[in-house]
Amino acid sequence: MPEGRLQDLIDIQNDVRMAFQWDYAEDVESANQMRLAFDSLNPFGIENWNFNGRSETLKEICQILISSKRVVILGAAAEQEMVDKINQKGISIIAADGSVGAVRDFRNLICIVSDLDGGEHIDLAAKSGQKFIIHAHGDNQKKWMDIIEAWSGFSNPPKLVLSHQTNEVISGMMNFGGFTDGDRALCFAIWAGVKVENIELLGFSTKKIGRWSGMTNREKKLKKLVWMEKIVSMFNLDNQID
Repeated sequence: MPEGRLQDLIDIQNDVRMAFQWDYAEDVESANQMRLAFDSLNPFGIENWNFNGRSETLKEICQILISSKRVVILGAAAEQEMVDKINQKGISIIAADGSVGAVRDFRNLICIVSDLDGGEHIDLAAKSGQKFIIHAHGDNQKKWMDIIEAWSGFSNPPKLVLSHQTNEVISGMMNFGGFTDGDRALCFAIWAGVKVENIELLGFSTKKIGRWSGMTNREKKLKKLVWMEKIVSMFNLDNQID
């Protein structure tokens, strides 16, 4: 992704904070706490969660995505029947948070982009050792800590990449742009080198709150989806939003 485009996406994060009156310092605090939590050779007792392990996981994800014929990104309104139709050879799937619940099997699932409010659906994927890009923001610090603690006890824990939404350079973490899990998944795919014309959005909607969304305030969620649409439109993919 061109540096200028990434900066535009980060600037939108600043606009979103202003629109919802969220405190930037809380985003920074959550990100720094995540950095510190993983700043050892054996974080949470899991060796491949250290800096080198996470770097290798990110490399693996990127290599698969850029070699894929088509990358399908699942939003919260994705249905299992939709996914069944496209879950075939040559397709790579990125699930946004709880939308991984629409994936009946994980053979083409490359990663889940999540701020960790996807409930049982992300837990099931984590138990099977799937790759996650986990996101720190000001409203989920306790949640990510509790969930990562739980996941560290799995016999086959997931592989992790860490992301944040600040203007800072934070060692071992990345800001790929984006705001909701869905548009952040799109931003990540572009950052990873996937061509826009090879991307398909499935289950992205501004008209309804998808079944895979976490417990949420309906009015606030619909306002968030307006920002999602704005970010998606930067890549001229808004025609794929319902």
